[in-house]
Amino acid sequence: MLEDIDIRGLGVIDQARLPLGRGFTAITGETGAGKTMVVTALGLLLGGRSSASVVRKDAERAKVEGHVIVDAESAYAAFVDDAGGEVETFTDADSHTRGAVVISRQIAKNGRSRAWLGGQSVPASTLADGGEMLVAIHGQSEQLRLTQEAAQRQALDQYGGEEAAAALATLTQRYELLDGLRSEYDELRANASERETERAQLRMLIDAVETVDPQDDEDEALLRRIERLSNREQLRGDIGGAHALLAGEVPGGSLRERVREVRTSIDRGLRSDGSLDLASEHAADLEYAIDELSETLASYLADLDTDGVGELESLNERLAAIEHLKRDYGKDLAQIRTEYEDAGIRLLKLAGDDTRLPQLEAEVAEAQEQLEEAAAALTAVRERKAADLQAEATEELRALAMPNARLIVTVKPEPNIRRHGRDRIEFLLEPHPGSDPTPLRSGASGGELSRVMLALEVVLAGANPVPTLVFDEVDAGVGGAAALEIGARLQRLARSSQVIVVTHLAQVAAFADHHVRIEKLTSGSVTSSSIRELDSEERVEEMTRLLSGLADSESGQAHAQELLRRAEETAAPVNR
Repeated sequence: MLEDIDIRGLGVIDQARLPLGRGFTAITGETGAGKTMVVTALGLLLGGRSSASVVRKDAERAKVEGHVIVDAESAYAAFVDDAGGEVETFTDADSHTRGAVVISRQIAKNGRSRAWLGGQSVPASTLADGGEMLVAIHGQSEQLRLTQEAAQRQALDQYGGEEAAAALATLTQRYELLDGLRSEYDELRANASERETERAQLRMLIDAVETVDPQDDEDEALLRRIERLSNREQLRGDIGGAHALLAGEVPGGSLRERVREVRTSIDRGLRSDGSLDLASEHAADLEYAIDELSETLASYLADLDTDGVGELESLNERLAAIEHLKRDYGKDLAQIRTEYEDAGIRLLKLAGDDTRLPQLEAEVAEAQEQLEEAAAALTAVRERKAADLQAEATEELRALAMPNARLIVTVKPEPNIRRHGRDRIEFLLEPHPGSDPTPLRSGASGGELSRVMLALEVVLAGANPVPTLVFDEVDAGVGGAAALEIGARLQRLARSSQVIVVTHLAQVAAFADHHVRIEKLTSGSVTSSSIRELDSEERVEEMTRLLSGLADSESGQAHAQELLRRAEETAAPVNR
């Protein structure tokens, strides 16, 4: 139950508190006083879309704060706890354990929105998820929506409860499975020629690579080998000369002989001066290094004499084959080898696609059969629920001064199955026996449509109960006895739920347990609105204004008092 709502900086409302209570609360006021802002405030608390346009011109931000009382063990209390919010528990007058939750929403002038649930900052979507457990809002826009086929189908499925939801979920799952299988099948069939072309190209690549059989970095290794063999004579001269300087017979002696003489001289000195030990070690290391280098060069020269005899031509041919392969595919050797490895895998996939087609045909046929079964099951549920909805709504119409009217709900299966089933759902009104049923969108007058929609909303609310029901001017186009019946029906509905009604009819407001008036105040160029609950005397004045436009009309006051007496006679205790 909504206990109250604090509103600041929202539209024409500067600062106000909307008191609410158990039972039926009627909200009235002059045109432009801010009744719409009350519904807007409630929508914001329920996670509705926000806009900078709702912020009062002289305010930095708009803020709405609602105080909610729920059963401490309710699903909503658990939802708040899961979201990290606080549920303050207390024991009420009837010794029931209740939970108090604060819901807040703030919209800055730049349009930025923030939301809190039980003191915890949360996304607005969290308020929306929780709001579905708390409040259902029915307004003129909802009435217009219910004249559309899609909304009528959704309303019937909503009335169908878990049984309809399960049948629809099964159908949707099978529809998506069939849709996916058909897409795969159509794609495979449409791309058959492309797959054959790709298969030929892949085989050509595999044949080309396997014919050359290149190894990792082979082209670079070949270039190095060819470079060596092509410059063998120059290498022989350069390296042979170096080896001769190190160890050959040259005038003045080779470098090896001179270093040996150096070492011998240092070793003689070492016998006389021990401090030459480091110099002796260096000389020995130098001699060993020259010997090792000399052996390395000698081995290189020996290999050079025997290496690559008749090999250069074959190396150039091999390199030419590899370069031709690289030019053909415009990639380096590593990339070609990668594509070669991938080509084998891709060929297996393409071969699998060919065998997949007949498999898909069988899977599509099976999925189609399963979808047909799911559609038939959903149709059966809808037909049963349509009969129940039709009977309940027709009974409601009798209580709304339409005793001979009948709501007819038709379920007509069509050949094609769509994501929501194959049924065309239509709500028709038979105003009186013998008349032709006509679609709601075209056959009902404004007053009839308001009562039909109220009947539907009451029935739907009973099928999916929430603690609070809000009706925003659902009595549009209604007056006289029909308005009295609407007020009486809302009064009965308030025995089991909290009912909040924005209305312009005294005949409806008379049945309320609480009457709240929104007043427009103008001071110079500034307009603002205030909200307050009316006492018994003020209530008569407001109802008189609603009836006659004059708050002090004697005849209007008498009419207002008569309405209040009648409503009081039909009143019953409010369930807690």
